[in-house]
Amino acid sequence: MEQQTAQYTDDKIVTLEWQEHIRRRPGMYIGKLGDGQSADDGIYVLLKEAIDNSIDEFMMGFGKKIEVTIKDSRVVIRDYGRGIPLGKVRDVASKMNTGAKYDSSVFKKSVGLNGVGIKAVNALSTEFMIRSFRDGECKKVVFSRGVCLEDNPICASTEKNGTETTFVPDAELFTNYNYLDDYIVPMLKNYVYLNTGLTIVYNGESFQSKNGLLDLLNENMSSEAIYPIIHLKGTDIELAMTHNNHYSEEYYSFVNGQHTTQGGTHMVAFREALFKTIRDFYKKEFDYSDIKTAIAAAVSIKVEEPVFESQTKTKLGSKNMSPNGETIRNFMLNFVCKELDNYLHKNPETAQALLKKIQDNEKDRKAISGIQKIAKERAKKVNLHNRKLRDCNVHYNTNDERKSESTIFITEGDSASGSITKSRDVNTQAVFSLRGKPLNCFGLTKKVVYENEEFNLLQAALNIEEGIENIRYNKVVIATDADVDGMHIRLLLITFFLNFFPEVIKTKHLYILQTPLFRVRNKVKTYYCYTEEEKLNAIAACGKNPEMTRFKGLGEISPDEFKHFIGPEMRIEPVLIKKEDQIHDLMEFYMGKNTPDRQNFIIDNLVIEEDRLEGEEEEVIETE
Repeated sequence: MEQQTAQYTDDKIVTLEWQEHIRRRPGMYIGKLGDGQSADDGIYVLLKEAIDNSIDEFMMGFGKKIEVTIKDSRVVIRDYGRGIPLGKVRDVASKMNTGAKYDSSVFKKSVGLNGVGIKAVNALSTEFMIRSFRDGECKKVVFSRGVCLEDNPICASTEKNGTETTFVPDAELFTNYNYLDDYIVPMLKNYVYLNTGLTIVYNGESFQSKNGLLDLLNENMSSEAIYPIIHLKGTDIELAMTHNNHYSEEYYSFVNGQHTTQGGTHMVAFREALFKTIRDFYKKEFDYSDIKTAIAAAVSIKVEEPVFESQTKTKLGSKNMSPNGETIRNFMLNFVCKELDNYLHKNPETAQALLKKIQDNEKDRKAISGIQKIAKERAKKVNLHNRKLRDCNVHYNTNDERKSESTIFITEGDSASGSITKSRDVNTQAVFSLRGKPLNCFGLTKKVVYENEEFNLLQAALNIEEGIENIRYNKVVIATDADVDGMHIRLLLITFFLNFFPEVIKTKHLYILQTPLFRVRNKVKTYYCYTEEEKLNAIAACGKNPEMTRFKGLGEISPDEFKHFIGPEMRIEPVLIKKEDQIHDLMEFYMGKNTPDRQNFIIDNLVIEEDRLEGEEEEVIETE
């Protein structure tokens, strides 16, 4: 029997309305949807797209304050710029490729480019309102999912000039989402670092910066600078750099105020210029790896009509500073070679400290070069992909759009890794199996990464040996039992990343898998509970004599059940670090050799915990 094929006729050709296309293909406009647990989830892209228009106003010299309010999923952004021309408010919010950014005389070096971003916010929100205040008048337009509900006439207003945008992301698309301050605050701080003189008020808290990228590095570096931060500014460029005691590279990259997390042509040019300048200044043929190891740098440039590699603007593709102008490469070379060379000549103490750091890096590199080669060969011989790593299919197709969803679970023990392996989505989820507890690597040199088989294979699986630009998985998830041993393994793995690859954490790639502690069920309903409170609520919901199971380890959870915990409803907690965390001091106390101090700390806190539990028991007795 011949297979029937669909008829390719006129009625098969469909033209979608702009808002329907955005809603059907949101990935083209905002990347992944997500629920707010990752910094690159769609709700943060919507927030950024709305703020970017206000930033562009400031960059053109209008409006020194932007107010951002988020409450109960409702986002309100108010700037005090010129305000959208009142006759075009509806068009700006609902007609694709409509905006002022095409006119370089009005917006010379803007963040927004194609008049698309705010339309995506509109189409992907259940509520969207835009108001423009201009010269004593106001225009208000209201939408839902891109469909206009109200187009109010222009009316009189006493409000200051500017634009107010209000939206509520669509919960049908962004399921169970939450805005997290851990992601919003760094985004807003980046805006003020890049725009000195701007104040952003977020839920009543003000952010501003006097020293630009110098403030950014001081705020974000988790390790102390070895020498004073070098801060250089010029027309359309600003950079700050130093070295610290970490082993990895730490970059903050911006174009026209946009955080280009994946770098681009300007960062390639910066590295080349840095390498050339340092070799020329010291008149030594340094290896590039000795210069870049432990560097912390922030680079910001302004480009006319920049070309990014996607609508989310995370990587610059432009080769020129303007359509017919100087190349970015030559611009960067000219600036860095001149200004950095001048700075080092004028600051001999800094120049000496930089030289010593490069020489120390060279000694470390040579000390591990032999074992590094052996370790790489060993990684090949043990057949990484069969023995330790069960990879996912997404990496075998270079054009697979699901790479942003790629996840690797780091598990301990055969039973746990077996359950996850059988339950996972083989297209996007990989599993790396640990053999027992990993080594406590605090205070050790990077030589141990190559000497220790577990660490060597893990860095090979993640592809982070030469930096995290080509990290193979967007999410690295530590999946251990919810007991004392599991917590210890988490700490040991976090110590490994903090010690040798802190950028994995700083760029929001590392997570902890939350798995249920209890299962409560009756003949009709099953509840998986992650806390005592959830357990009590589930018992109440099930009624009389429900069956309750306490999960002691991941291996006890059947593969069929595990699908619930690593699927769309997966609960993961990001591992985040901040400047004020004093990472080295924390690691030294908890992972160092001061065993008596830790024992006293544990004893003191156990007493406190016992008192708390006794108090809770007394409350329960009184209630009964």
